[in-house]
Amino acid sequence: MNSLFMIVELILAIFLERSTKKDSSHSSKPSSQTSKDESASGHPGSNGKGNSENKNQASNSRVNETVTISPVLTCEVCAQDLSEVPCNDHERRTKIDIIFEKVIDHVDAEIKRCPACGTTVKGVFPPDMHGPLQYGDGLKAFVINLLIGQMVALNRVQKLVKSMIGGVIAEASLLKFVLRLHQALASWESKLSRRYSIHRRSTSMKPLSGLT
Repeated sequence: MNSLFMIVELILAIFLERSTKKDSSHSSKPSSQTSKDESASGHPGSNGKGNSENKNQASNSRVNETVTISPVLTCEVCAQDLSEVPCNDHERRTKIDIIFEKVIDHVDAEIKRCPACGTTVKGVFPPDMHGPLQYGDGLKAFVINLLIGQMVALNRVQKLVKSMIGGVIAEASLLKFVLRLHQALASWESKLSRRYSIHRRSTSMKPLSGLT
């Protein structure tokens, strides 16, 4: 359990922690001495102030857009045939919906027996398929975002993923997603810890080892 907390603190320190100046909203500092926090992201208001929103679409999402023409065949007043009359303009109405799609990729490796020497030869699997079952980066990123970014309880994440993919992922496997992220960032963390830096914080989190 301690190792889990260590991983969570590490990822929070890397991705989520923001340098926040003390102000009157969370300290005893009077409002007259509070300066503007430039590190905070603004929210666009009615007068257009604040930073613009990030409108970039997720890289693993897909848009299925269709256009259906509703033809005018007859006049609704005099019943005149309008099928051959050219269209003057269009009025568009749009409906946006979300359908969660589970993508399953099967790779069937051929198994053959060499007639010359009797050796059994098997086809080569892709390098990211190490066993009978593995999960893609999109699912892993979704789980890590829920556990670390949104602070959702582990059992609730497990139930949510089950409702989406129709299968249960063990809690140990969900935690391994976070652990593998920590391992992938180990070399970067090692380089960061050897650099000179100033640790300024207003939270109760412990500073990373090597930072001063």
